[in-house]
Amino acid sequence: MYGLSDEDLVIQSRARSFADELIPFEVQAEMDSGELPPDVTAGHAKRAHELGLHSTNMPTELGGGGCSMLQVVLVQEQMGRVTNALGWVAATPPSWLPPIATPYQIEQFVRPAVAGEREECYAITEEGAGSDVAGLQATARRVQGDAVKGDGEAGGEYVLNGVKWHVTSYNTADFAFFQGVLADGPHAGEHAMFLVDLPSPGVTVVRNPAYSHTISHHHPIVEFADVRVPASHLIGAEGDGMTFAYEWFRFERLMVAARCLGAAERLTSEMTTFAKERQVSGRPISEFGTVAAMLADSLTELFAARSLVYETARGIDRGNDVKIAHAQCSMAKLYASEMAGRVADRAVQVFAGRGYMRENVAERFYRELRVERIWEGTSEVQRAIIAAQMTKRGPAALA
Repeated sequence: MYGLSDEDLVIQSRARSFADELIPFEVQAEMDSGELPPDVTAGHAKRAHELGLHSTNMPTELGGGGCSMLQVVLVQEQMGRVTNALGWVAATPPSWLPPIATPYQIEQFVRPAVAGEREECYAITEEGAGSDVAGLQATARRVQGDAVKGDGEAGGEYVLNGVKWHVTSYNTADFAFFQGVLADGPHAGEHAMFLVDLPSPGVTVVRNPAYSHTISHHHPIVEFADVRVPASHLIGAEGDGMTFAYEWFRFERLMVAARCLGAAERLTSEMTTFAKERQVSGRPISEFGTVAAMLADSLTELFAARSLVYETARGIDRGNDVKIAHAQCSMAKLYASEMAGRVADRAVQVFAGRGYMRENVAERFYRELRVERIWEGTSEVQRAIIAAQMTKRGPAALA
């Protein structure tokens, strides 16, 4: 099914087995604010590396898996079967960075991230600029010399200022991607992206809000106040920031879609088993038409979503035009995230009172999946992207 190669099936099976190892820890994490004992967490990270499931999207010459986009999707789909973000241990560092990173950046940031020695977070979203990153108010001002990429010693500095929201994984990261508007110079008003070591003077947590899901990765509001970074930490060139943001969004939207497939599969399997066993008036509830419809609709939508996500990944592997890939990643995220939300809602209904208990997988996914329609661009933004490409290229170019 789905035309997977033997190599695809091997890595999919390996990822599925690892997900099955993580699932027994879900309730413990749920009942302890998303946290597991450090030795357990370290063991999971070690296992992900041993199985070749960490950095599957990164080049082999940097220590990564060198997997196709379809294979990366297959791994992340299985990680999506696990609640409480335990599957995030199979991390995917920024694969868009190596082609444009300097040798200094490769050694200081990329290789350590691939090895699991460093972890990144993204400081991009702001209070007034969420899905529309073009509206950022954060600034980057050049000081002390020319802004040229160097070796960590030459080329002047930038001073960064801004307040960033929803900085996911800030509490576990030791460097951040900061995007801001250039305040002066020939590219004033354009965007630039920087690598910022954490901690750094001037970087402080303003507030750490509580969120609906129960995971160990926090999403604080973080202030960057006169944070000085050397020009060697500028990614690419001045004015390139939006290009990198779009590349990041494209990849992450497809990963969101992949994880939603895994969640929907887990939910569909769990509620089918329950519906076969739960008796009402001497009959399994799976025989009642309304419950049967929920099961049937969930599996049908999962099949459709999986086909869409896999084909989108294959298109990227074939080298499809980047604008088409951008729209198709939006299509995949839009449909898969909304599909998974519907499946979670049905699962809670099928489990009934049990489905409202935090120890139940349906309850956890019901909360966790809601954000998939928001982060990395809301469903409304995805629809706008898709429609814009439809009018420019015609529907047949996208589907």
